[in-house]
This record gives sequence, C-alpha cells and structure tokens, in this order.
Amino acid sequence: MAGLAAFLQGELFGYFLVFARLGAAIMLLPGFGEAFVSPRIRLMLALAITFAVMPIVGDTLPRLPDEVLGLVVVLLSEVLIGLFIGALARILLAALQTAGTLIANFTSLAAAQVLDPTTATPNTIPGNFLSIMAVLLIFVTDLHHVMLAALVESYTMFPAGSPPPLNDFADAASQLVSQGFALAFQLAAPLMVVTTVMQVGFGLLARLMPQMQVFFVGMPLQVLIGLIVFAVTLAAVMQWYLDRFAKPFALISGGG
Repeated sequence: MAGLAAFLQGELFGYFLVFARLGAAIMLLPGFGEAFVSPRIRLMLALAITFAVMPIVGDTLPRLPDEVLGLVVVLLSEVLIGLFIGALARILLAALQTAGTLIANFTSLAAAQVLDPTTATPNTIPGNFLSIMAVLLIFVTDLHHVMLAALVESYTMFPAGSPPPLNDFADAASQLVSQGFALAFQLAAPLMVVTTVMQVGFGLLARLMPQMQVFFVGMPLQVLIGLIVFAVTLAAVMQWYLDRFAKPFALISGGG
C-alpha cells in the first residue's frame, strides 16, 4: 500500500511538472493564449496536452523532492521555461502589430483605433488586421504543431528539474526584441517607401501649384494608394513573416 501511494505521488508530481511548463507556455502562445479565449478553455487545453505529452517525457522527469522548498524551486523553474517559450511567440506577434502601427502612420489611418481581440487593447486597423490574420495563418499552416512540438522537444534542451539558464533567456529575449523591431520595419517597408515617395511628390506639387489644396487631394489619395500597396504585398509579407515566426521554434526542436 505504501508502495502504491509513493507511485501515485510520483506520477502526480510528474503531471504537475509537465503542466507547469506547458500551461505557462499556452497562456502566452498565439491562438491559445489570446484574450478572447476564456481561462477555462485554456486550462482544459493545457490539461489535455499535458496528458498527451506525459507518456513522451515521463522518463526524463526528476523524482519528487524530499523538501517543500525543492518542490517549489522545481515548479518555478518549469514555469519560467514555459513562459520563455510562450514569450518568444508573443514578441514575434507584437512585431506584426508594430508593423501595422507603422503602416497606419504612413497611410493616415493612425487616428482610427479599434479593439484588438488578441490583446483586448486599442490598436490601429492595419495592426488589428495583421494580428488576426497572423493567428489565423498560424493554424491554417499548422504552425501551432511546430509550437507544440517545440514544447515537447524543449525537455531535451531544458531538462526538467534543472535550473533555467536565466542569462541565456535574457540574452535571447533582448535579441528577439531587437529582431522584432527590425522585422516590423521590414514588413512595413514596401508601403513606407511608396508613401514617402508620394509625400515628396505632394511637396513638389505644392511648390509648383501653390493655389492647389494639396492636403485635401493628397490625403484620400495616400489612403487609397496605401491600401492598394498593402493588398498587393500582403501575401508575400505574411509568407515571409511566417517563415521568420517558425525559426525560433525550429531551433528549440533541433531542426534549425
């Protein structure tokens, strides 16, 4: 009876350990951790994935610590690793929202703010559109499988029970934030170039024809041409973005 109790305690500890990492990551992963997904659904999803992953990683899990302090340290380590993996995806999604803000500023649409369902905060219309499309394409192109596979393979890179490499996490996060800003400018670059050329043209036109109301003519034209360029480049921009989005998870999975 005592042996059975010890076995059950060990199994329960293993499930809690896996749930700590997976649950923390799912609370941040795009599509799973959005504001419009209720916490109850996220909790049930994390539990379901935990039961699916436990047989795969069960042999790599540490034993139940003898002291409560050791148990708390192990669980916190797993939560930190899960939050780090989820934050990778969230930073990349924020880069797309930043690109949408740049596009809105260059197309005179920055004043129009709508509620972003992915973050439950006000956002520009292009940023809102791009973030929703990114979440949709992540599931359509099965990138959510890549994220979940990275969570499973993370037990190879970050073994359960080992202290998380906080210095490496900080370096990776800072690099990813800087890359995210660069990615945002690269995604918005086609429209930024076109609208900048248009602004130069409007300036020359105002000098050549001072009696013409360039502002009233230029703003609708800038919005129209900006939307046309946005529509024409959208497919290529999103394909390029999805390739960049998958890279960190491919590295965790050992495929990059």
